[in-house]
Amino acid sequence: MSFDPYLFFTGTCREAMTRYQEIFGGELSIMANGDAPAGGEMPGAGPDAVLHAGLKIGDRYLMASDDPTGTGGPKVGVAICHTAPDAGEAKRIFDALAEGGEVQMPMGETFFSPAFGACLDRFGVSWMVMVEQAQ
Repeated sequence: MSFDPYLFFTGTCREAMTRYQEIFGGELSIMANGDAPAGGEMPGAGPDAVLHAGLKIGDRYLMASDDPTGTGGPKVGVAICHTAPDAGEAKRIFDALAEGGEVQMPMGETFFSPAFGACLDRFGVSWMVMVEQAQ
């Protein structure tokens, strides 16, 4: 069983998912609303709105779409947690995600991780980046 996050954006899905691919790598696929078969379009959205995007990294997905009914503000009550293989990679990813956003907890050592940080990225998505504590 797995859980894969699905994010909703208001007009910035393509930009956000492209940025996440730059940061994490992986294979990105994007379907625009205008590419949907007749009757399959997202109601209330223009042809350039993202109907579905998927960033495949290994056997996991980060998925998203534009939501024409959303407010475009910060996503609340949830954060995406990424576990990096080491502190150097955690810092690289954290700095890239925090660029243009807001650092909520600077990257640093904690009692549960040699490297942990929290930020709100420029797209309103809350992230936690960490390295697992050695056993």
